[in-house]
Amino acid sequence: MTLPKPRIWFLALRPRTLTAAATPVIVGSAIAVHSGSFDGIAFLCAIFSALCLQIGSNLANDYYDHLKGADQINRLGPIRVTSAGLLTPREVVIGMVAAFAVAAVFGVYLISRGGTPILIIGILSIIVAVAYTGGPFPLGYNGLGDLFVFIFFGMFGTVGTFYVHTLTLTMTPFLVALPIACLVTNIIIVNNVRDVDTDRAVNKRTLAVLFGKNFARAEYAALAIIAYLTPIVLWALGGFTFAVLLPIITTHSAYRLIREIYTLEGAALNGVLGRTAQLLAFYGALWAIGVAI
Repeated sequence: MTLPKPRIWFLALRPRTLTAAATPVIVGSAIAVHSGSFDGIAFLCAIFSALCLQIGSNLANDYYDHLKGADQINRLGPIRVTSAGLLTPREVVIGMVAAFAVAAVFGVYLISRGGTPILIIGILSIIVAVAYTGGPFPLGYNGLGDLFVFIFFGMFGTVGTFYVHTLTLTMTPFLVALPIACLVTNIIIVNNVRDVDTDRAVNKRTLAVLFGKNFARAEYAALAIIAYLTPIVLWALGGFTFAVLLPIITTHSAYRLIREIYTLEGAALNGVLGRTAQLLAFYGALWAIGVAI
């Protein structure tokens, strides 16, 4: 395959995954707007840092999955540039390090504002991004990928953003972060259901491999249900307007995706993967509007 270098790097960055990085920052900032403590510089630094962390994570996964033989010729998902020979492993590692370095540069302001908690979250985020597929105990290969995506890309991304705006913590941002964490995790679950056979072949022990496809499908459905119950709970608790129910507009899309993950197999799940990422973006936009008002 011969492609222009910029096109190859575009593929390597996996732009469709970037909603998973941007949405928690947008929602965390929306809670800050609601509380009257929004900081524009913090928002810009947080979103660019999150995007770079996601890109670094994508490149790390590309590199380490290649080393472990997880991206074989019979891969069902989108092309991976290292295994396809489009970029050398050295190029991908350099890109990964550069992405994390840029994330750290944007993080300087966030650390100066939020102090040690933000420094710790930033360091742990980079470690987890690499350890997802790399290191002596790769999280994604040992049944922990879903949990750490839920915590770091969902909860920490949202709550941490709220904190750098307000420099305070309450239970509200944790509750608001919950549906985002659920829907971010669902993106990983689709990957795991699609790749269960090839993952098993290379001893990649995702939850779908350990407990079966139906377990992972039920996990996807349960997380989606939690995401749509949360706005109702938040509205019932008071403190927000009726607008927090806006994400319920997307319920039909979530229902259709649940049906598809139960009925489709293999490469057909690539469409479900893309639509799950789109659902996160649409839900997140409506959720941000609802909590900001």
